[in-house]
Amino acid sequence: MRKFFLSCFAIVISLLFGALILWLMGKDPVAAYMNLLQGSGLMHKVKYAGRQSMFTDFMSFIDAMTPMIFASLSVAVALRGGFFNIGVAGQMMAAGFAAHMLAGVIPSRVLVVVAGLIAGAVVGALIGWLRYKFNVNEVVSSIMLNSILMYLITFYINTFYVNPVSRQSKPITDAARLTLSGFRWEGLKVDIALAFPVAIITALFLNWFLERTTYGYEIKATGLSPNAAYYAGMNVNRTALMTMTLSGALAGLAGVSYFCGYLASIQPGTTPAMGFDAIAVSLLGGNNPLGCVLASFLITIISKGSVYMSSRQNIEPEIASLITAFILTFAACSAILDRRRRK
Repeated sequence: MRKFFLSCFAIVISLLFGALILWLMGKDPVAAYMNLLQGSGLMHKVKYAGRQSMFTDFMSFIDAMTPMIFASLSVAVALRGGFFNIGVAGQMMAAGFAAHMLAGVIPSRVLVVVAGLIAGAVVGALIGWLRYKFNVNEVVSSIMLNSILMYLITFYINTFYVNPVSRQSKPITDAARLTLSGFRWEGLKVDIALAFPVAIITALFLNWFLERTTYGYEIKATGLSPNAAYYAGMNVNRTALMTMTLSGALAGLAGVSYFCGYLASIQPGTTPAMGFDAIAVSLLGGNNPLGCVLASFLITIISKGSVYMSSRQNIEPEIASLITAFILTFAACSAILDRRRRK
């Protein structure tokens, strides 16, 4: 309950700071925040394009939120185990690339998910292995792997797998894509995120796993104090490896739901910003799986609705990123203040 109030405090303060900036720019903060909700399909717009409605906007919002849930769960599990997995973006790219390659041979949604899960788990396991085998800090190794994976995948796409028109990777086939794009329903064109139910089930399972199982207890104990966990008879090295493998697998699910769902291709030369936004989401959710779902809902409203807010208010869409940065800052500060208060 304490973490819930801390998160609410961070949200309120961040929105107030964002409103202040909008007011200083001569804009109406209330109207701007309403535009965020309208762009996310949570409020009715004044006008819609053909075959579009509030429902189609909301389904697109769900499609965008799905990979964010997986990515924030990846960060949360790592933080529970005492790791700072800042390599979610690279693990997402590795998973998306592996899934694209497999889909080019066998167009199957199930195999796409399996390929992405395995690819992310392998990268996460490598980070965990480097930590306990050679004491390489996971922040350093994950950042380095982000660059290595990004450049390797970029080279392969630009050399063998590029779409000459979009200059991105060749789009994944509809038979393997995790989003039913342009699905016709009642005269509307709806995007249906097939991975969204999986994301909710995964969050529920992780909440049970971390709170009710022996392995979950070992992850939390190792994260709180590796020395105490060691003297209690726990295999700290095994737990570290298991934690980062699980975190990487969740990042892999984020990658396939992003690159093979919300998007149908991979843009070479860049890593997905979602991998870093997931840090803010996890902190805002108190590193709790169910909290991550709620925090993903809020952050996706800001990111998804920013385009509509920008067009209606004639402001830069980066204002939404600034509000997200405020949330991250105040979430971290509130956690530090609470820790000092308890001491």
